[in-house]
Amino acid sequence: MIEWSQDTIDAFRQTLLDWYDTHGRDLPWRQDHDPYHVWISEIMLQQTQVNTVIPYYERFMTWFPTVQELATAPEARLMKAWEGLGYYSRARNLQKAARQIVDDYHGQWPQTADVLRELAGIGPYTAGAIASIAFNQPVPAVDGNAFRVFARLLKIDADIAKPQTRQIFGQVIARIISPDRPGDFNQAIMDLGASYMSAKNSDSEHSPVRQFNQAYLDGVEDQYPVKTKKPRPKPVAYFGLVMPDANQYLMEKRPSNGLLANFWTFPLVKQADVLVATDSGDTDSGDNEPTDSEILELLRQYLMTKYGFKVSLKPVQGRPVTHTFTHQKWTITLLQVIWNERPDLSYFPGEWLNVTKFDQIAWPKVQEKMWARVGK
Repeated sequence: MIEWSQDTIDAFRQTLLDWYDTHGRDLPWRQDHDPYHVWISEIMLQQTQVNTVIPYYERFMTWFPTVQELATAPEARLMKAWEGLGYYSRARNLQKAARQIVDDYHGQWPQTADVLRELAGIGPYTAGAIASIAFNQPVPAVDGNAFRVFARLLKIDADIAKPQTRQIFGQVIARIISPDRPGDFNQAIMDLGASYMSAKNSDSEHSPVRQFNQAYLDGVEDQYPVKTKKPRPKPVAYFGLVMPDANQYLMEKRPSNGLLANFWTFPLVKQADVLVATDSGDTDSGDNEPTDSEILELLRQYLMTKYGFKVSLKPVQGRPVTHTFTHQKWTITLLQVIWNERPDLSYFPGEWLNVTKFDQIAWPKVQEKMWARVGK
């Protein structure tokens, strides 16, 4: 790792901030230094591109213009505002943190990164961003952009996939960050990492900090940052049950924890839960895989046993619906359910929903994909 002298640090700060003053991105949450605006934008920007976030941010501010209004908002409306951004626990944590600010801090924002981290859903990066941008605290905001920029500038070879590496970068950046304009410094690093020093198609030849980029000067920029690969998402196969009755569908409300918590979807049944019925233990080889028709019969029996549903099943034409989460990749085979008799929902975690109300309900992305296949 390269160690910069104080003169080099001073020159880097000046060069970076001069460039930011002229070329910094004009974004709606940068029109002021309101901590509420900074906070909402930073949470939305996690796992989401800037251009995607802008309309969501603007609508969110129209619906919930203050932290007090967010704290008291109905959860269904909050989820509708967040629909399409994914990682819905972020939205729920926003409301939890808003209530903390209103109830525990009497509507006044904590101003230091350490105290901000006590709010729900605020980790070290978001705390650093709010503290520096809104309250001029000289603390780093170490995200993927900061990792990439400083790994290349200083040839830091610590593996950014390891949690302890954040502390290494934090200590390095804390020495370099502008004490006078820490918020602008952190935002300039964000903009630099999204443009000249992006993960793909970087353009260090024309970068404003080219002379400070040691990895580029040494011709090894593509080796930074160092990051070990994450394991591939685990494949999980489901049956998605399309259960119509006139102008309504039987929908399932997901459990209050886990993936898609509290969201409405078509009923989803893990194929493994159905196929376990084939494991009789009396075969010596794995050559006796059930046929498609046998699998449908097993699922029909499963629905009868678990919910008391008497149905026939028909495959929906087209490929299975796929959706990838951080740790899982779902493959959903859609099946049309034909009722043999009106169902009793006493043992089923859901209800009939009329299609006219679908636009009032926040769908998770995977449900949007399923509905696009069968409902349009």
